[in-house]
Amino acid sequence: MDTIPSHEHPTRTALIDGRLSLTTPEGTRLLLTPAGPAPRAWAWALDVALWLTFMGLASWLLSGPRMAQGVLAVLAFVSYWGYPVICEVHFQGQTVGKRALGLQVRRDNGLPVGWRESALRNLLLVADFLPLAYATGLACMLYDRQFRRLGDIVAGTLVVYRDRPPPRPAVREAAPLPLPFPLTSAQQRALADLFDREQGLPPARLEELGSIAEPLTGLTGAASLDRLRSYAAGLKQ
Repeated sequence: MDTIPSHEHPTRTALIDGRLSLTTPEGTRLLLTPAGPAPRAWAWALDVALWLTFMGLASWLLSGPRMAQGVLAVLAFVSYWGYPVICEVHFQGQTVGKRALGLQVRRDNGLPVGWRESALRNLLLVADFLPLAYATGLACMLYDRQFRRLGDIVAGTLVVYRDRPPPRPAVREAAPLPLPFPLTSAQQRALADLFDREQGLPPARLEELGSIAEPLTGLTGAASLDRLRSYAAGLKQ
């Protein structure tokens, strides 16, 4: 286990299955799976193909006088370097290629990348291609346990697989029931809000809340929760 002493950084643990476990100062545990050279190469190739298609279209539209050729050169420079940075900062660390391969860029502490990190890692892509055929970047990725290329090491970033969010369970229906006694407007909102947020709460916590509401339902645990659900359905009629 490698522990970073600064309070601003998480505790790191490299797991046997290749995942990187990060524990933030707030106690939140993040499980990240670093992406290897192959999927990253495919993502990069897709992004380059997309850029070449864009530049081909721009060349056709701007063919003609020298002024148009100058604009085309500036557009090529800005789009090539700006595209990955803008995508990584504004689209959850994903370019089109990374999204297609299920990858994303993050800081090495698990947080989203910012302008500085994204710009630095993409500008150093030139160094990763030296001396030829991405030799430096590939050597760094094969040597590093998190498959970081030189740009990632300098910028403090990781390319990881983006886990798909688990499917949310369907909202349970309940037969509406009238309240046994009047509740204040604040209490009614709290009851309705509970079942609006039900899918984000663990079952044990929901049953605990059901037991707390025993004075209203006359029941405890799951039975009390079902009765509360019927009361909430009655409020929404």
